[in-house]
Amino acid sequence: MNSVSLWPKHLYLIAEGNTPPHHKPNRETMGSKAYNLLRMTGIGLPVPPALVIGTHYAKSPEECMLPVFTIGLPALQEATGRVLGDVRRPLIVSVRSGAPVSMPGMMETLLNIGLCDQTLPGLLRQTGNPRLVWDAYRRLIASYGEVVAGLPGSLFEDEIERLTQGRDERQLDFAELRSLTRQFLALYQLHTGQPFPQDANAQLSGAIRGVFMSWHAEKAQAYREINQIDAAVGTAVTIQSMVFGNSGGHSGAGVGFTRNPTTGERQPWVDFLANAQGEDVVSGRRNAHGHEALASVAPDAWSKLQDAVQTLEREFSDMQDFEFTVQDGVLHMLQTRSGKRTPLAAARIALDLLDEGLIDAATALERTKDFSEEDLGTVQLASQGEPDAQASPVGRAMSACSGVVSGEIVLDSARAAVRAAEGASLVLVRQDAETSDIAALEFAAGLLTGRGARTSHAAVVARQLGKVCLVGCETLRIDLSARTIRLGDLLLKEGDVISLDGNEGIVYAGEVAAVFVPDAAMADRLRALREAQAPAHHHHPKHSTS
Repeated sequence: MNSVSLWPKHLYLIAEGNTPPHHKPNRETMGSKAYNLLRMTGIGLPVPPALVIGTHYAKSPEECMLPVFTIGLPALQEATGRVLGDVRRPLIVSVRSGAPVSMPGMMETLLNIGLCDQTLPGLLRQTGNPRLVWDAYRRLIASYGEVVAGLPGSLFEDEIERLTQGRDERQLDFAELRSLTRQFLALYQLHTGQPFPQDANAQLSGAIRGVFMSWHAEKAQAYREINQIDAAVGTAVTIQSMVFGNSGGHSGAGVGFTRNPTTGERQPWVDFLANAQGEDVVSGRRNAHGHEALASVAPDAWSKLQDAVQTLEREFSDMQDFEFTVQDGVLHMLQTRSGKRTPLAAARIALDLLDEGLIDAATALERTKDFSEEDLGTVQLASQGEPDAQASPVGRAMSACSGVVSGEIVLDSARAAVRAAEGASLVLVRQDAETSDIAALEFAAGLLTGRGARTSHAAVVARQLGKVCLVGCETLRIDLSARTIRLGDLLLKEGDVISLDGNEGIVYAGEVAAVFVPDAAMADRLRALREAQAPAHHHHPKHSTS
């Protein structure tokens, strides 16, 4: 380990055991995501080693490069036993953003940094898995092209579609992935005028700059404006040793909540995609499966994850939204944060945590103080769960946020802004559940997507904004040039009305009547808490005379 006196003030190492004394790490200096990683490591959860570049450098990213490469990176290499750019035992890392305030999916992440023509054989020797290595390499070129070089993501997505011809890309074999990688390298060079960087240090410095730059992206600025977050807080950057969820049948990536974020029920709510990387789940470009998929491919990891859920809630005293990867059956925790939830879920979770002894009454009261009884319930179909005669079910999807809403179909934010200003109720219909739609989502009452998981970043944001949200509607087809959508055989045009039933996961053509159904039991529990905590002196004048 480097001399402690040399350790830079705004760099942090997260690794079991041999860690330099940090200068009072906290959320403000190392970002919320990294600070929570540090806490997870401290309570014994399996977190891959990481180096954190503090928020201090957000104002002038270039200043971090010297300390990162001379002191920070050598310490991370020592913690992992691997070296960035080494031909035999290459260190491969992810580079992630992380502000002091949670901004789901608003900034960039790069995976597989350090993989290049030279290190590829070393990773192949380490993993014995040619499919994994070529899959990781093609992903790196595409994401680096998009985030660092500013190329459109569609450039690479279109190439994938040309090769897969409708097959799931996870079924591509290593030879197909190798040819896709070579095609990506050629596309990168053609559109940037430069070859893809083959120097691992150059890749890392480019990734660090790209992640810092994403703090200023349009969607990040829009999110900060909506949520009144001060732009001056900046973001940290975490460089973390990669674990590979795309390494075969006993691997995968997932996102979960320690409790149901829609109802608050006490059961893990997990989305998992086998043989995939985390971005596949959260990006909103892929459909995912529930915890049953994880239990079947990696039962030991599922059992450890259930234990981790309890550990997380004990440590953080709140419902958590976490990300994890399973590599060859082994669980790795990559992130945790307080989970976005509906008001009904917020009330139930606060009251249940109080009953379980994880928070005190004052905290439960604080977390529920803004809710009226009208917030505690769900909007449901008006006629005993049956829609109106004129509305017919035309599609099914996974519910990411409950409720019922009817509105005009809108296909982009420009149209959404115009129609919202004219007072129309809107349902935003998109192929993918992507956070770049944050501005359009603000205008809409609901979101319907053809692809995406319940835990994708856009679904998380929709839930936070209180929008009804259905994702992964497999029969949905969108034709942007004709401004139409198809739901199975039914053709609808932009401006036609559809309805989303987020309770049952059903899409209806036409408008439905909906009614708010209060949760009386929850209202009673909340009332009882408030009465029990009401200041006693109003009722006991004898206190003043004693």
